[in-house]
Amino acid sequence: MGMKMVIAIVQDKDSPKLAQNLIQAGVRATKLASTGGFLHAGNTTFLIGTDEERVPEVLSLIRTSCRSREQVVTPMSPMGSQVESYVPYPVSVQVGGATIFVLDVERFEQY
Repeated sequence: MGMKMVIAIVQDKDSPKLAQNLIQAGVRATKLASTGGFLHAGNTTFLIGTDEERVPEVLSLIRTSCRSREQVVTPMSPMGSQVESYVPYPVSVQVGGATIFVLDVERFEQY
C-alpha cells in the first residue's frame, strides 16, 4: 500500500471541528490559511499525509466535520463606466462543505 496526500479546503468555520476530529482519530495534518472560492473569503487548507487504506476514514471525517450552508451576500459593484446603472442586491449562495484532492505520494521522508 502506498501513501496518499489528501488536500482538503474547508470554510474557516468548520476548521476547528475538523482539526479536533482528525486529532481524535490520530490523523496528522498541517493547516494553512488560504483564500479563494466564489466569495474570495478566508478558508483553511489541510494537508493530510496518510496511508492509502486510511483515505476512506479521512474522507469520512472531513464529510462529517464540514457542512455546506446558505449565506446571503451583496456582490461588490463592478468597476467601469456602467457603475451608475448597477444596483447591488443580496443574493443567497451556498458556502462551506469541502473541496478535496487525493494525490499519490511518490516519496515520503521525515527528519
